[in-house]
Amino acid sequence: MQTSYDKALDLNLDPQVYGTFAEIGAGQETANWFFRASGTAGLVAKTISAYDMTMSDAIYGRTERYVSAVRLAAMLDHEYAILLERLGPKRGNETTFFSFCNTVRARGYKDSGECHGWLGIRYQMKPGDPPSDITLHVRLLEQSTIDQMEALGIIGLNLIHAAFHQRGHLRQFTESLLDNLTPGRVEVDFLKFTGHGYGFFDNRLCALQLVQSGLTDATMFLPNGEIVQPAEALYRHPVLLLRGSFNPVLNLHLTMLEQARADFSRSLAPEDQGSEIELCEISMHNLLRDAEIDPVDFIDRADALQALGKTVLLSSCAEFHRIAAFLNRYTSKPVGIVLSIGLLNELFKAKWSESLAGGLLESFGRLFKKGVTLEVFPWENRKTGELVTAETFRAPENCLHLYQHFVENGRIHGISCGDKSLLAYTGRDVSRMIAAGDEGWRKLVPEAAWTMVERHAQHGLS
Repeated sequence: MQTSYDKALDLNLDPQVYGTFAEIGAGQETANWFFRASGTAGLVAKTISAYDMTMSDAIYGRTERYVSAVRLAAMLDHEYAILLERLGPKRGNETTFFSFCNTVRARGYKDSGECHGWLGIRYQMKPGDPPSDITLHVRLLEQSTIDQMEALGIIGLNLIHAAFHQRGHLRQFTESLLDNLTPGRVEVDFLKFTGHGYGFFDNRLCALQLVQSGLTDATMFLPNGEIVQPAEALYRHPVLLLRGSFNPVLNLHLTMLEQARADFSRSLAPEDQGSEIELCEISMHNLLRDAEIDPVDFIDRADALQALGKTVLLSSCAEFHRIAAFLNRYTSKPVGIVLSIGLLNELFKAKWSESLAGGLLESFGRLFKKGVTLEVFPWENRKTGELVTAETFRAPENCLHLYQHFVENGRIHGISCGDKSLLAYTGRDVSRMIAAGDEGWRKLVPEAAWTMVERHAQHGLS
């Protein structure tokens, strides 16, 4: 791994690369790396920081939110246009131009709010090319301003270096963003490639890579495939989350969401009803195949959910209390988690709380800390035909009173199954039917998802 100094020097000495820097909110920490190294004049055409809102608006236009993807886009538009206008005629034939911008909220005086920022680079792949954009969102996890500024400068430098040296390999590009940063200093929860050269690139693979490489716990994208930053998508919205492998997506899953939605909506304040966001969560654990992640498998499942109009959350949060903490970080509104009796039973197993000093009690305490509720769907015992509901579920002997406490205090709700015949088949049963060529699977899978399921089955056989 190159040091930050070596990366800066490498770019300074590249005779083709030349550009500008505009940084707002945490000093000019990225540009500063190039001034520390020799040969700065070979890379830097201009640096600017417009901290005053009036000055910033005069340059980039008015905005409602100064630390946002919209503001970053305005900065890139302005800075790159000026760069080409002023230097294009003189050196455009032999120079790959770039503009790097960031807009950041770092730790301020007596400030305890969320510290984060948007970073982006607009650049040419070779002289004369149309521009390409790389955008990312970073959470600054350090407590002191000076440490946040240092981390921001390093990740900005890494982004510029990767744009010119590692753009052909997604995993190397993604993991290089944290070069020379110790774990726990930053989190990157959004990465997107657009513009020239990326017309057919699927940015959902960026979401997958961020989680797979440990740069974030979770990423999300909308039914149209557009990746979104969780804070911007979930802010002040109640959230209803369904956890599952969705391999394949079933009519059962849609029924679970429909039945849970009715119960969850009734519990909301009148002003929040109708503003719920439904998430279908795919966990990294459910994507593993022989200890490897299959990106085609991931895209197949995501396509099936999105064909049904669902927003997808991809996470590495196996523990329920971790996914609850993730959602509560981004919304102050109620959160409901939809699950089956089988998953409810899993919550009482020691393996999910063995890393916590308080064990099972701490696990449930974290899960229900901010008013999260569990919306529990029934299960049918195939041997006895018994329908097990949240009300008839029997927790382990040493947790009977604890479970009853959660039910009586409205933290665990039972939801109706509607059509009991949906309980007759599991996802594994349907997968076996598809593999065996049994067309009966079509009655169990939503028609909108058939194409994706068939494509997934063909991929599994290849």
